[in-house]
Amino acid sequence: MSAETEAQAGSLSMAVLNAIQNPVILVNGQGHVAFANWEAEAFFGASANHLAKHDISNFIPFGSPLLTLIEQVRERRAAVNEYRVDLSSPRLGVDKLVDLYVAPVLSEPGSVVVVFQERSMADKIDRQLTHRAAARSVTGLASMLAHEIKNPLSGIRGAAQLLETSVGDEDRALTRLICDETDRIVSLVDRMEVFSDERPVDRQPVNIHSVLDHVKAVAKAGFARGIRITENYDPSLPPVYANRDQLVQVFLNLVKNAAEAVGNRPEGEIVLTTAYRPGIRLSVAGTREKISLPLEFCVQDNGPGVPADLVEHLFDPFITTKTNGSGLGLALVAKIIGGHGGIVECDSQAHRTTFRVLMPASKGNSAEDASPVSTKGLSR
Repeated sequence: MSAETEAQAGSLSMAVLNAIQNPVILVNGQGHVAFANWEAEAFFGASANHLAKHDISNFIPFGSPLLTLIEQVRERRAAVNEYRVDLSSPRLGVDKLVDLYVAPVLSEPGSVVVVFQERSMADKIDRQLTHRAAARSVTGLASMLAHEIKNPLSGIRGAAQLLETSVGDEDRALTRLICDETDRIVSLVDRMEVFSDERPVDRQPVNIHSVLDHVKAVAKAGFARGIRITENYDPSLPPVYANRDQLVQVFLNLVKNAAEAVGNRPEGEIVLTTAYRPGIRLSVAGTREKISLPLEFCVQDNGPGVPADLVEHLFDPFITTKTNGSGLGLALVAKIIGGHGGIVECDSQAHRTTFRVLMPASKGNSAEDASPVSTKGLSR
């Protein structure tokens, strides 16, 4: 192979490695980072030249399993996978959970390649797939309930109403209770029927700030009366490609949850934020298409937070922290956002819970689509 051909091959290899969205490094036999792609430079917060001057142990926590994995791969000359390795440190940041793929470079004795997969995004995608599967399971249940329960309930309610006209005052209270409880069950089944609605969603460019302003007005007039609601909006945000009515339903659910978490505390506050976050792309199953989710909408409250054991299951049906809750509100939020090709996540700790919605922007088929949305209510 000529020198020119080798140079071209090397340049192409560099381009391929830098295009990979995961950090990739090459650790040589002396333990130095002989190569780092762009993602690795960002991951370690250092340039490739700086990384090459130091041992890999200088950049990861003391006693990290990664060092043991590198030695194992060198000895066995076989690739190793390790999942959920904690690399949290002051240098790399907190909650730095990664999956590791470590493989030997047979042409360079002692050298190994390390590929890092950050768990934050992997877990987020995994949970979204779980949420959508759970919503689909409720779809079948809702269809069955609507058919098998609502008709008998109508008969029970009708019989109770007939009895009410022929019994004394003491027994009339019992017939009234039967009617009220029947109505409550019908209402619950009606809410579940939403999950069985598989009609295509009518979407168009939507001004998200208009949606949030409407949600805020409804909340302040009712369930969030007396609670401070502030906004922090991105003035240059493009329209979101969505169904406006369903977005109103989503954010009414999220703001209502936040209001109930805050309660009557005088310092209670709900913060609505919008931002543009480029770089998040999800693959579409069965195709090569990737959907970009650059639009981020958040509802944050300073309530007590969600119990740690419930955070990962919040969007599952019938999971709730409320005494009289049905556990369907957040499951419906997950279904609607999933139907729009987006994802929704919850980050919770004491005195700060954030529900984060990531969605695609408008496809820009018209001049109106490309214009930024208004910033009515923009924080100053």
